[in-house]
Amino acid sequence: MPVSGSPLTAAYARLSEVLPGLEVVERPAGEPVPRTDGWIAAESLAAGGAGLDAFLAWDDDQVVRDYGQRARPDVVASFGLHRYAWPACLLITVPWFLLRRVPRYPVTHVSYDRTVPDLDMGRLSVRAAGFACLPGDPAAALPGARVVADEEALRAEVRAAVAEHLEPVLAGFGPRMRRRGRALWGMATDEIVEGLWYVGHLVGEEQRAKRELEELLPGATRPYVGSAAFRQLTGPDGESLSTRDRASCCMFYTLRPEDTCVTCPRTGDAERVTRLLPQAS
Repeated sequence: MPVSGSPLTAAYARLSEVLPGLEVVERPAGEPVPRTDGWIAAESLAAGGAGLDAFLAWDDDQVVRDYGQRARPDVVASFGLHRYAWPACLLITVPWFLLRRVPRYPVTHVSYDRTVPDLDMGRLSVRAAGFACLPGDPAAALPGARVVADEEALRAEVRAAVAEHLEPVLAGFGPRMRRRGRALWGMATDEIVEGLWYVGHLVGEEQRAKRELEELLPGATRPYVGSAAFRQLTGPDGESLSTRDRASCCMFYTLRPEDTCVTCPRTGDAERVTRLLPQAS
C-alpha cells in the first residue's frame, strides 16, 4: 500500500508535477518493494544476472525502434544505466533541494517499472531507510530522522546516500559496459548534476540548483569524479548561456556521430551556442 504524507511526499509530489513522465510511489516501513508485473528491483540490476539481461533487452529494443539499428552491447548497457541512474539520483537530490531532507535507499529498497504507457520515464517504488535533516526541521522528531549539524553535513549525506545506492548498481552494470572505477563514477557525477539541474529549471530555481550543485560536487569528493563543471558561454548578442562539461561519455555518438549531446566534451563551444540560443529566447 502506498504511503500518504511521509516526510518526503511533498518533494516527490512536486517532482511528478513538473516531470509528469516520472512517478514515485512510497512504501511504508516493512513492506517490500514490488518485483513482478513490470517491476524490477534495483537489487536485481546490481546482481548483474537475468534481471539485468531483461532490463537491457528493453533498451536494446528501444534503440532499434528509435534509430533503426542495433547498438553495441556496451552502448546498450550505458543507455540502460543512464535511464535508471538519472531518476534514481532524483530520489535523493530532489528532497534535499526542496525540503532539506536526505533519504537513504539501499538497493533492496527500490524497484523500477518503465512499462507504464503514460509514463515515459517510468515509476519508482521506494521504501526509505531513514532520512537526514537539519536542526529545526519539523520532521526532526519523526521516526527515522537523523539530525546533522549544518548544510555541509547535509551535503555529505547526499553524496553518501547516492553512493550507497549506486555503488552496487555500477558494479552490476560495469562488466557490460567495459568501464570500471573512474569512468563509472564520472557517470554518477553527471547523473546527479544533470538531473537536478534540469529539475531546478522546471521548478524555476535553476540558478540555485547550479549553486548548490557546485557546493555538492566541487571536485575531489570521492568516489565521484569531476565537479559540477558549470560554465557560461556568450551568445552573439551578449546572451549568457549556461553549459557544463560532462565527466563521462553517454556513447550516443556511436549511433549519431553528427549529433552529440550539448554537454559532451566532443561538442565545441560554437556549436553549443548555436544549440542553446533557441532555449534562451
